[in-house]
Amino acid sequence: MAIPWRLCWRWTTGATSTRVLETICGFNGRSATFAASSLRGTGAVACSGYEVDIVRACQCQYFAGRACCQPKEGQPGLSSRPVHTTSKGNYILTSRHKSRLLYPTPKPCCCKRIHSDAKLKDPFTLAQKDLNHLYDDIKKELFVSKSELKSLCDYYFDGKGKAFRPMIVVLMARACNIHSNRDGDLLPGQRSIAMISEMIHTASLVHDDVIDGSDKRRGKTTINEVWGERKAILAGDFILSAASMALARIGNNTVVSVLSQVIEDLVRGEFMQLGSKENENERFKHYLEKNFKKTASLIANSCKAVSILVNSDPEVHEIAFQYGRNVGIAFQLVDDVLDFTACASQLGKPSATDLKLGLATGPVLFACQQFPELHAMIMRRFSTSGDVDRAWQYVLESDGVDQTNYLAQRYCQEAIRQISLLRPSPERDALIRLTEMVLTRDK
Repeated sequence: MAIPWRLCWRWTTGATSTRVLETICGFNGRSATFAASSLRGTGAVACSGYEVDIVRACQCQYFAGRACCQPKEGQPGLSSRPVHTTSKGNYILTSRHKSRLLYPTPKPCCCKRIHSDAKLKDPFTLAQKDLNHLYDDIKKELFVSKSELKSLCDYYFDGKGKAFRPMIVVLMARACNIHSNRDGDLLPGQRSIAMISEMIHTASLVHDDVIDGSDKRRGKTTINEVWGERKAILAGDFILSAASMALARIGNNTVVSVLSQVIEDLVRGEFMQLGSKENENERFKHYLEKNFKKTASLIANSCKAVSILVNSDPEVHEIAFQYGRNVGIAFQLVDDVLDFTACASQLGKPSATDLKLGLATGPVLFACQQFPELHAMIMRRFSTSGDVDRAWQYVLESDGVDQTNYLAQRYCQEAIRQISLLRPSPERDALIRLTEMVLTRDK
């Protein structure tokens, strides 16, 4: 017998749990179905006024969860660090440093529940048929007679990428098709959007590598290292122009407008990354909005675009957008964690990259609350000798990594809630499974 989807998270505390859900969605007491409708279609839902509250509430839940796992008084072999409670039931740890043995990291158990009698489907298996010729189709779009330009453009389209974004787009398209009483097969325009999403993403990587002076990407030497910065910039521009032409051929003005927003967000996000904020609350809001613009906007708007082609209901468009937004932000949060926890061979690029670039990501911002010394380092972008090493050590001695992981879990929880509003299908269940894969990935 099929069972309804239930969000099941360990270590929740009533009032805090409600507030977290509200703040993640920007609902604040309104209907939990589509309170974000006032922002629909604007592309401006990257970071609502409640985003900083997400962080605070997640911290409260995180520490509350760890506190409830404390041993009974007198239990041997474990520390007895004092914990105090506030009038609202939130827990505050009094020690500056964490114990590596006392508390486990909160882990989601929601992905263990299913929507139907079948197990959650493997996303890669379900999307494989539609992605088999993805890179061949991209190379056809990039066809040029000049051999050097062709080599530049084909360099990252060698079939060795994860194709994470096209996979989400394909699954969302098929889930929306089934929800709209059609068969699951992709429409030609939906297939094109999956291809375009990978082209825009890759072009942004080429430009990012030039800005950051990176020498490794996906385990290979970057384009700017092989051919130089000028040619790398031109190659990225050419890939974007080819994606724009493919987008125009879809022939839907709304889709063109939605995906054009992605390119604007990428540029604005890059400018945001070049700056920082003095105020701690503003700094976290700045960080989350930057994550949306640089990473989640492409996923969110691509998901929205494929839903537009098959369904005229704005609520369905919002479901697709919000799923992509929340998964995209979670993906970037996990990526920021991996910069501290994964070795270079796993990532395909050097670790501690963000610190070396002067960037304060989630683990650093959380660690700053336990180690105020990080504040000055953040403002000078870790430019003084020894800053990177000290900041790295502070993060490892703090709860920064665990709290960033927990925040990613909350975004995935909201992604699951959104996609669960669609009619049951293997593709919808695969998108649910995908949230677990985002949280557990190691590269």
